[in-house]
Amino acid sequence: MTNPPAGRVVPTAAGRDLILHRTFRAPIEDVWASITESDRTARWYGQWKGEPGVGRTIQVQMAFEEGAGWSDMRIDACDPPRRLALYAADDYGVWSLDLELTQQDEITTLRFTHHLDDKAEVENVGPGWEYYLDAMVSAYNDGPRPNFDDYYPAMKAYYEAQDSGSGAS
Repeated sequence: MTNPPAGRVVPTAAGRDLILHRTFRAPIEDVWASITESDRTARWYGQWKGEPGVGRTIQVQMAFEEGAGWSDMRIDACDPPRRLALYAADDYGVWSLDLELTQQDEITTLRFTHHLDDKAEVENVGPGWEYYLDAMVSAYNDGPRPNFDDYYPAMKAYYEAQDSGSGAS
């Protein structure tokens, strides 16, 4: 495994959240562009098309999933350059996501939260987000793409333990 897993599963009034952080030695506006501009998201997650705006739906195509088609994703909040909230529901589950950026001095921190539904299998979802967020860091730094085999199933036991510690059953 390239990097140790770092996500946390925390109980909430609505269920549980998967929270991950990544840091960048960069201005907040540039990291914001990495999570909102289609040509930049295509480098680590996938491209999107459509008319962005709060309450609007865009289409997203994951670039690194075999045979992935276009999926609808609703923009629930957009407060540049600080917060982006997205929602999608598909055959793989519910994807209620919050991406929050903060900057202190020359460091921008991304706090990524996936609000998990009752059916979400964090032992599968956690390693996936670890991979994609590391891919974002790698793309940002023009580094090599991480190898998914370093994340799954390698991180599965870590996330099973996280979920059992969150009070989820």
